[in-house]
Amino acid sequence: MVQERYQIAFTLYPYQKSTDQDQSPKRHPVLVIGAGPVGIALALDLAKKGTPVLVVDDHEGVGLGSRAICFAKRTLEIADRLGAAAPMLEKGVVWNVGKVFHGPDKVFEFNLLPEEGHKAPAFINLQQPHFERFLVEEVRRAQGAGAPIEIRGRNVVTGLTQHDDYVSVEIDMPDGSYVAEASYVVACDGARSPTREMMGLRFDGRVFEDNFLIADVKMTADFPTERWFWFDPPFKGAGASALLHKQPDDIWRIDFQLGWDIDRAVELQEDNVRARVDAMLGPDVPYELDWTSIYTFQCRRMNRFRHGRVLFAGDSAHQVSPFGARGANSGIQDADNLAWKLDLVLKGLAPDHLLDSYSQERVHGADENILNSTRATDFLTPKSAMSKIFRDAVLHLARRHPFARPLVNSGRLSVPCVYDDMPLNGPDLLEGPARSRVGAACADAPTAEGYLLDHLKGQFTILALNVAAPDVAEVDGIAVATLALQGAVDDPSGAIAERYLGTAPTAVYLIRPDQHVAARWPVATVDDIQSALRRATSQGETP
Repeated sequence: MVQERYQIAFTLYPYQKSTDQDQSPKRHPVLVIGAGPVGIALALDLAKKGTPVLVVDDHEGVGLGSRAICFAKRTLEIADRLGAAAPMLEKGVVWNVGKVFHGPDKVFEFNLLPEEGHKAPAFINLQQPHFERFLVEEVRRAQGAGAPIEIRGRNVVTGLTQHDDYVSVEIDMPDGSYVAEASYVVACDGARSPTREMMGLRFDGRVFEDNFLIADVKMTADFPTERWFWFDPPFKGAGASALLHKQPDDIWRIDFQLGWDIDRAVELQEDNVRARVDAMLGPDVPYELDWTSIYTFQCRRMNRFRHGRVLFAGDSAHQVSPFGARGANSGIQDADNLAWKLDLVLKGLAPDHLLDSYSQERVHGADENILNSTRATDFLTPKSAMSKIFRDAVLHLARRHPFARPLVNSGRLSVPCVYDDMPLNGPDLLEGPARSRVGAACADAPTAEGYLLDHLKGQFTILALNVAAPDVAEVDGIAVATLALQGAVDDPSGAIAERYLGTAPTAVYLIRPDQHVAARWPVATVDDIQSALRRATSQGETP
């Protein structure tokens, strides 16, 4: 039974002595601290855009244990754009359906992706070590094609100092130390972020007084590939709630809610863990314990995610409860938001204050995630007798009455943040579907060749539907692609019309490099595109 967090599951970037140790500090455009999913996704995106990036990590690979397992549709779409999604989908367990139980009885079930016409599923379950491994494998392929990215294992950041136009970073290695310089530093070093501590920055929010036991078990079972969640589970010793999820390689994730006043060492004893698992599965079901852990959680964030030339992403910037799979998924969205902005700023194509919009938009996303996580946790763990009476009444009503089901909260599962009312947003002059409004992530749909998101390749793109696209190849040096689609020829399923036109006969969209809608019109001129793109890149006045 493995409990040690930093035993290495995969050695992905073994230590090598750096030449930087023997020379004057080298200036890097971007230095990323932390080679977890968020740091690697950010670095890979930057490198594929041609911006050199150095990643340093205090270990040589990813640790043992499943940890994050639920990767959402939007994360898979981002991974697909980066070239890493195919092995994730091949290895992962695809699921769209969840079931909620109260005691022994099923309250209801839900389908997170009931409509056809999407390349990615609603979710896959994939152990974090594999997710990270597939990202790093894509890094190696990108390096082979000349992408300017380097990962250094066992490089521990021990200090950093900000200057007017760069950051100096002190780094320890097994055989010495050195100083690196970077125009920008991005801290992706986790919930206990040493970078945040070094800089004396606050991390405010709410701590939830509860403990949850993870027991990853290896077994052969005929449970369906669905998310099963129990309130007041009928099996002995499970606590107030329990969760069952299938992972690859016959590994099953089981969560038990233990309460606040516990002895962690006692609860993690193998006999005690097995007693809970046996009560759930039955005494005659054979299994092996693969990994166990006890966690508490907090919903909190930094006040802002940019501090001069140091930016924070993922758990170093914000934490949420695990219910809803919002941790790693929101971190990948941080990377998706930040990469194109850093790239344009470093290439001199956008002003430095474009990076302020990263903090604005992703703080907005973090607040949405924290709100949903807090509500889920309060529903899972009622804090008073009256709130438990209300919770149980909702569960009883939901068995027979659909109106009560939206009130049941076993974790509102991760969806992409919509950047409503943000400073980079251009005009929304189309009376089109709300799902494709300005600020929203583009909904996928089939085209005559592949899927819509396949054609949005990480640069500004004009999407013209049933109308001539404005002739714009670049704006102030920023390249602009065009995708023009006409009727049933390019939209054989009708899904693009449904998701982007609604009742409108024509539409022109300006899509950002992160596949969020920057502006939309029934028809658009060259001036419309230029103006919206300049706004989307913070040209002119500081937002």
